[in-house]
Amino acid sequence: MKNLSLEAIANFIGYSSLYLKVILSFLLSFLLTFIAIPKIIRVSYRKQLMDIPGSRSSHTRKIPRLGGVAIYFAITVVASIFCFDMLSKVIFFSAALVLLFFIGLMDDLLVVAPQKKLFAQILSALMIVVGSNIRIESFFGLFGIFELPYWISVFFTIFIIVLIINSYNLIDGIDGLASGVGILISLSFVFIFFRLYDYSMGFLAIAILGSLLAFLYFNLSNQYKIFMGDTGSMVVGYLIAFMAIKFISLSSMPWVKIESAPIIAIAILIIPLIDTLSVIIIRLMKRKSPFTADQNHIHHRILRLGFNHTKTTLIICAANVLLIVLAYQIRHFNISLMLLILICAALFLSYMPLVVSEFLNRRKLVQRQNSN
Repeated sequence: MKNLSLEAIANFIGYSSLYLKVILSFLLSFLLTFIAIPKIIRVSYRKQLMDIPGSRSSHTRKIPRLGGVAIYFAITVVASIFCFDMLSKVIFFSAALVLLFFIGLMDDLLVVAPQKKLFAQILSALMIVVGSNIRIESFFGLFGIFELPYWISVFFTIFIIVLIINSYNLIDGIDGLASGVGILISLSFVFIFFRLYDYSMGFLAIAILGSLLAFLYFNLSNQYKIFMGDTGSMVVGYLIAFMAIKFISLSSMPWVKIESAPIIAIAILIIPLIDTLSVIIIRLMKRKSPFTADQNHIHHRILRLGFNHTKTTLIICAANVLLIVLAYQIRHFNISLMLLILICAALFLSYMPLVVSEFLNRRKLVQRQNSN
C-alpha cells in the first residue's frame, strides 16, 4: 500500500510537471510574440519597411510585413528551452531554420530571386534529410510501396519539404489565413506528439501554436495590422514540414506502427497542398505557366462570394477540420483508398465556391431577364 501511494505521488508530480511545462511553453511563446510585434511595427513605420499594395493585393494601404521576425524569435527561444532533446539529436535543425529565416528576411526587405529562395529551401532540406537523417523511409503500403531505397527516400523527402514550404507560402494571401491554418496544423501535431510521448516535438508544436495565436491578433487588427511576410511563411512552412516528416518517421517504428500516418499527415496539411494542386490544375487548363500569379486560390474563390477575410479564413479552417476528421474516421481503410477519398473530398470542397459562384451568377442573369 505504501509503495502504491509513493508511485501515485510520483506519477502525480510527473504529470503536474509536464502540464506546467506545457502552460509555460505556450505562455512564453505567446508573450514573446505579443511583446515583439508592436516594436517591429514601430520600426517598420519609422524605416518604411512596408508591403506596398499592388494590382493583386486585397489591401489599399501600406502594411508592415516583418511579423515573421517575431514568430521566429519566439519559436527559437521556446525551442531552446523546452526542445533540447530534439535539438541535440537533429543537429542541423537550427542551421536550416536560420538559413530560411535570413533568406525570407532578405526577400521581405530587398526581394530575392525565386531561384535563390529555391536553392536555400533545397539546402535547408538537405541539412535535415542527409545531415540529420530525418526522412520518409516508407510509404506504408501506399500504391503497394513499403520501404524506400535510401536515395529515393532522400530525394522524395527533399521534394516534400520544398513543396510544403512553398504551399504554405502560397496560402498567405488574406488576413488570418496562413496563421489560422498554421494554428490548426500545430494544434493537431501537439495532440499527436503528446499521444506518442514525443514531448520535445510536442513542445515545438506548442511554440508554433502560441506564436501564431499572438501574431493572429495583430494580423486581424485594423490599427496594428502586420503581415508575416516570407520570413514567417518560410520558417513556419519548414517547421510544419519537419513535424509532418517526424510524425511519419515515428509512425513507422515497430512500437508505434500507425499504418495510416502518411494520409493523416496529408489531411493535416491538406489546405496548402490542395490549394497548390488546384491552382496548378487551373493554370494548366488555361494553358498558362504553373508559376504565373493569378487569383485562383481557394481564398479568392470564397472572397468572390462576398465573404470578408475573417469569414473566409474560418470557412477554410472549418473545411480543413472536416477533412482531418474524415481521415481519422476512415483510418482503418486501405491506405490507397484513404488517399483517393481524401483527395476527392478536398477537391470537392476546393471547387465548391466556383460552382456556387456560377449558380449565383446564372440566378442573377435569369432575374435580370425576367425583370426586363
